Amino acid sequence: MTTTTDPVETSPLSRRPERAVVGEALPHEAAALHVTGRALYTDDLVGRTRDVLHAHPVQVPAAHAVVTSLDVAPAHDVRGVVRVLTAADVPGLNDAGIKHDEPLFPTEVMYHGHAVCWVLGETLEAARRGAAAVEVEYDELPALVTVEEAIAAESFQGARPTLARGDSAAGLARARHVFEGVTTCAGQEHFYLETHCALAQVDENGQVFVQSSTQHPTETQEIVAHVLGLASHHVTVQCLRMGGGFGGKEMQPHGLAAIAALGATLTGRPVRLRLSRAQDMSMTGKRHGFHTRWKVGFDDDGLFTGLEATLTADGGWSLDLSEPVLSRALCHVDNAYWIPDITVHGRVAKTNKTSQTAFRGFGGPQGMLMIEDIIGRCAPLLGVAPADLRRRNFYVEGQATPYGQPVRHPHRLVAAWEQVGETASLDARRAWIDQWNAAHANRKRGLAITPVKFGISFNFTAFNQAGALVHVYKDGSVLINHGGTEMGQGLHTKMLQVAATALGVPLARVRLAPTRTDKVPNTSATAASSSSDLNGGAIRNACDQILERLAPVRADLPDASWEELVSAAYFRRIQLWAAGYFATPGLSWDAGTVRGTPFKYFAYGVAAAEVEVDGFTGGYTTRRVDIVHDVGDSLSPLVDVGQIEGGFVQGAGWLTLEDLRWDETDGPGRGRLTTNAASTYKVPSFSELPAELNVALLERAHEDGVVYGSKAVGEPPLMLAFCVREALRDACAAFGPPGRPVELPSPATPEAVYWALAAAREAAGAAP
Repeated sequence: MTTTTDPVETSPLSRRPERAVVGEALPHEAAALHVTGRALYTDDLVGRTRDVLHAHPVQVPAAHAVVTSLDVAPAHDVRGVVRVLTAADVPGLNDAGIKHDEPLFPTEVMYHGHAVCWVLGETLEAARRGAAAVEVEYDELPALVTVEEAIAAESFQGARPTLARGDSAAGLARARHVFEGVTTCAGQEHFYLETHCALAQVDENGQVFVQSSTQHPTETQEIVAHVLGLASHHVTVQCLRMGGGFGGKEMQPHGLAAIAALGATLTGRPVRLRLSRAQDMSMTGKRHGFHTRWKVGFDDDGLFTGLEATLTADGGWSLDLSEPVLSRALCHVDNAYWIPDITVHGRVAKTNKTSQTAFRGFGGPQGMLMIEDIIGRCAPLLGVAPADLRRRNFYVEGQATPYGQPVRHPHRLVAAWEQVGETASLDARRAWIDQWNAAHANRKRGLAITPVKFGISFNFTAFNQAGALVHVYKDGSVLINHGGTEMGQGLHTKMLQVAATALGVPLARVRLAPTRTDKVPNTSATAASSSSDLNGGAIRNACDQILERLAPVRADLPDASWEELVSAAYFRRIQLWAAGYFATPGLSWDAGTVRGTPFKYFAYGVAAAEVEVDGFTGGYTTRRVDIVHDVGDSLSPLVDVGQIEGGFVQGAGWLTLEDLRWDETDGPGRGRLTTNAASTYKVPSFSELPAELNVALLERAHEDGVVYGSKAVGEPPLMLAFCVREALRDACAAFGPPGRPVELPSPATPEAVYWALAAAREAAGAAP
């Protein structure tokens, strides 16, 4: 489970000392608190706060409507109601979005369940009853619910970028084989265990303090400030920890925190806002669903010659993060494959649904799905095994992505591919599965292997910076604070290991403080899989400053212990704390031309899956999965393996199980999210896990220029799950004649799998 360091290192940031705490397989720093229930989350702090008011939304049951009358007076007749918050109460800007297109208190309802005002009560029940008493009159307007409806209506928002290299028309013209089609994918509900929550209070000096379950405390601070009409230094945001985020708490917490802060400012009492599960699912954004139309060419060797495509992201009612999500999707349509001539257009549909937002992979999975679907559908038509078609189109050294970034170390992807093939015995199992399928008419097995090439860094270059604060106390103990947030992914664990390694002290001597905007300002979101790179670099920088100051003391006292060294430095009046900073070097990006070097490096991975499908029901089981993933020189192998396993399962859920549905009828429920609870929205459980799951970290994968040679691991593993979908396609194909393509929807639910295998059977002349 460990990696081997490359023999050549050029960057001091990457150099790892012999006795390093990084690289040790340590449990999550709060694991004991998690399993015993002693870990505190934002809502747990309510019980430790006096005189708290509770907020409840007044939601309008229409997908699109204009509010003609809002009468809040009846709410004040409800016992326990203290105040109703409306647009008239906002002293600053009535908007919760960075694009200023998300009214906090709207007069035009843009999705089913849109909140138009909030009721504050002594109890949550009083607030709920008060919200039910508010009288709202509205005139309904036509609503666009599906992305296809938006395309037909030319309903788009934001920029419409184009990724291009070479001459795609010429590439298609010289192709010996040209195919075209449409690939669609649904969105995905984050389903974090902890729903959105904020607790706000104002002290005697007017300082607004907001505890928020947020991945981006600085942006939460900025939105709260501009809603209240204050400068940022009047607002402090703290994130103790989150019970999951997955991107859903990157942008969406801001308005909710602003509601709580506004209520606290107006009443002088702490205000708690926590969404119920049903509210969280119906009021907050999801992964963007995509509609992609494509045309692709291959030569006689099965090599790509050209690709033309149009990607349409379902953005919902406002922009949120849809533009950068689309940008990352464009940057990942190639996945691991060289496509010499390519033109891909991107656009964001405006629909009457929740504003769709960041989700693990941030558009990358949707872009990569297109090319993997193309290969899966075209391989039988070319008479080539899908695995062979994938492998022969891999990038090689010296080639660059369509946006102009050189693809470094593509041999690592080949190494991972070959390692999976060998350790999973794919050739032998392929032959055995063919024999098994021939002997079983009503059950078929499928086998597939797929690659991942995922860029690491924010596409928006300015976000690739981070700060940290490291205190060394006179007794030698160390306190660190950084701008990243902990959502269960193990970031704090890695940062503790980085600090202990940098200072050369035992892990027990280092403690970590909660993330706060008054300790480390101007932070970037904990997102884009970059938090270990950025915050680890900042912590390392702060520790290096301290060590540099201690160097003269160490020269005088070479045999002193760490504690003696620190004590001596204090008496020499040497500063024992430092503010660290790190900005990822070498990045550039032009969103207008879709050109540049947006990523520090690429993370590689390969996965193979074997599935078994029931021909009567379409039900299936995942029998075995083998993964080799590139995490560089792992900072924390146990954490990284957990992230790989979790990311893979979440990706499999998106591709095969999780089926978001909105009411598309013309009745009064049009636009309502119908899968708004665990009873109607299926997330992966233990029963969906592979019976055998083998995970290995790619060896000799040291990455120069990043903290201790490590690589990001948060998002890339999600896309390893393409192998499950492609294995299902392979199993469905086994029900039909050779050489016939299988079109498989996403998500490939048992129902979808049944209809795919039924079509294959029909093509073979058998009864479906």
